[in-house]
Formats: sequence, C-alpha cells, structure tokens
Amino acid sequence: MSLKGVFLRALEPTDIEVLLEIENNSSYWKYSNRTEPYSRDLLQKYINQQSQDIFEVKQKRFVITNSKLNALGFIDLFDFEPLHRRAGVGIILRKEYRGKGYGRTAIKLIGLHVKEYMNIHCLFANISFDNKESIEAFESCGYKQVGLKKAWNFYMDEFHDEYLYQKIFSLCTEEK
Repeated sequence: MSLKGVFLRALEPTDIEVLLEIENNSSYWKYSNRTEPYSRDLLQKYINQQSQDIFEVKQKRFVITNSKLNALGFIDLFDFEPLHRRAGVGIILRKEYRGKGYGRTAIKLIGLHVKEYMNIHCLFANISFDNKESIEAFESCGYKQVGLKKAWNFYMDEFHDEYLYQKIFSLCTEEK
C-alpha cells in the first residue's frame, strides 16, 4: 500500500541497523517506557518473529519507506483487540525525515490498512503532552483528543501528562 511515494512494508532482517539506532536512542525511551538498550540478538529475534499473525501476538511493526527504499522509521500496531475492533498506533521517524510529511502519510496509510484488512473500528494513540509534532500529525489525520492521563509517565525526575487520541472509523467508507 502506498500514498504520496510512501510505503508500509514488513520488517526485514536488513532493518536491524535502523532498529538498533531507534530503539537504543535513550532520548526516545521516555515515550516507549524503556530504561535500557536492546541487544542486537534480541532485536534480531524480534524481527524473525514478525511473521507471526497479529491475531496471535496482538502487535505488528511496519517499516515506513519511500520510493528510494530508505527506511524512514516505523509505525506499530499494539494492544490489538479483535473482539472490540481496536488497536493502538505508535510512530517514530528517523530525525532526518521529520517535518517532511512522511509521518502524516504513514498515519493515513496505517488507517487505510486496518480498515481494509483488519476490520478495525478505532485506532488510538497515547501521546506525551510535550510531543507537539506527534500531536499535530495525529490531529491532521483526523484523530481527536478524548482524554488526559494526569501525571501518567515519570521521566526526567518528574511526572508528565499523556493525552489519549482516537480515530473512529464508521461502518461505511466515510471516516468520522
């Protein structure tokens, strides 16, 4: 599936270096609830397990790429609940690809994918109050702020709020 020269594809063994770069960047750990780096071996095993069905493991990572086949970043589905037809979505772009519209396009693509192939009714995103770029990207894609989790995450020696955003897909082809 592609849109505006941006594609989502499965995670491949050749993505290990980009995965290590992003997952082991400690400045992102506050958003992913990490406190230590991943080993190469563990991330390689994670890549190898990506062939498992989302209905079994309740999560899936896609690589965001462009027409030059550069790995721009990742977009994840997590906490997939088929009974309730919902899933969480998270996105991370490499620094050099931010602010160019790739994130917004990837968010739109994942929405198209889950509607077409997974019968999803609702996608949600948990976004730190200070992550202005993510807030703008999700809002521009039709996500609405529906909640505020006060003092939800602890990092940099203090508690921080987190917003809950949702996008509800209607039963017809139009989005709400």
